[in-house]
Amino acid sequence: MKKDYQVNSEGYYGEFGGAYIPEILYTCVEELRENYLTIIQSRSFKDEFDRLLRDYVGRPSPLYLASRLSEKYGCRIYLKREDLNHTGAHKINNTIGQILIAKRMGKRRIIAETGAGQHGVATATVCALMGMECIVYMGKTDVERQHINVQKMEMLGAKVCPVTSGNMTLKDATNEAIRDWCCHPSDTYYIIGSTVGPHPYPDMVARLQSVISEEIRKQLSLQEGRDYPDYLIACVGGGSNAAGTIYHYINDERVKIVLAEAGGKGIDTGMSAATIQLGKVGIIHGSKTLVMQNEDGQIEEPYSISAGLDYPGIGPIHANLAKNKRALVLSINDDEALQAAFELTRIEGIIPALESAHALGALSKLHFRPEDVVVLTVSGRGDKDMETYIREMNRF
Repeated sequence: MKKDYQVNSEGYYGEFGGAYIPEILYTCVEELRENYLTIIQSRSFKDEFDRLLRDYVGRPSPLYLASRLSEKYGCRIYLKREDLNHTGAHKINNTIGQILIAKRMGKRRIIAETGAGQHGVATATVCALMGMECIVYMGKTDVERQHINVQKMEMLGAKVCPVTSGNMTLKDATNEAIRDWCCHPSDTYYIIGSTVGPHPYPDMVARLQSVISEEIRKQLSLQEGRDYPDYLIACVGGGSNAAGTIYHYINDERVKIVLAEAGGKGIDTGMSAATIQLGKVGIIHGSKTLVMQNEDGQIEEPYSISAGLDYPGIGPIHANLAKNKRALVLSINDDEALQAAFELTRIEGIIPALESAHALGALSKLHFRPEDVVVLTVSGRGDKDMETYIREMNRF
């Protein structure tokens, strides 16, 4: 029987997912679960969402045949250019959708977590657009290495709250956002930035990001005469750009799915964010998934040169794909990602975000046939990472 890798009616992808939440948040999460599909499938939502994606975000994003990159790797490589969206990443697709849901649910106070700052900027952007209060939690480490995005959020009217617990990165920002939500359950809507958290968030975010794969189908039909690729490649931290890239292909076994996670200094060094390869089944931020943890179940701090990928968990959708071998998961270390970023910059004139560079780093680990069609999602642009690139440039 053909496998179905989408979420089931209980909010699980295989054994992963669910909603493991404190009692104080039960009403909030249940209210969202009861309403999100009705809202998303309504004509008024679809019309407003589609209009904003077209006229505000600038969709559809191009599907670009990278000829020099294709020549190097001996296949036909298309880049899905999410870096060309308003705010510079795929994150805006999700925040546009969730702000419309929040508005329809009567919420006026918006909170979010952010790592690299792209989700924070996208959330602050849509809050400015809709005239809503915006509070963004960001680890102090990320505030320092992504200060340009912090300045953008503040310019957009958001309050940025530096988090000083843990290693002061994405996990800790998420912890603080959840604490805030527990203190303000009635008037607050939490815009989660990835396919993580309690059900229905992983499914809702994947549905909102599925505009990516919907466009890939249409664009490939025009450019290749068929609506599916041989390979789909995307980076994974929490996994929202990857979920959007694969959404309409997840049950199509003709398509090979490749997920690139952050190897950091190497998966054997203790300084890595390769959650799928290093993680064990556990609970994090309301979801059962793979988690980097010690023998006592305490979460281990992840590390990556990329602020958007150093998360100790993974979206349950991707944990299930990995366990069932539907996806090939590759660990890309810092230097491999940097090498791939400089390669794309120098042969295609595109500076990718460090997160996207991990997806590009997967190309050298795969073996393609000349007739293979490969679609790789460039999830964000490299403006926010220029200080890192400038510092490392002479090594590559």
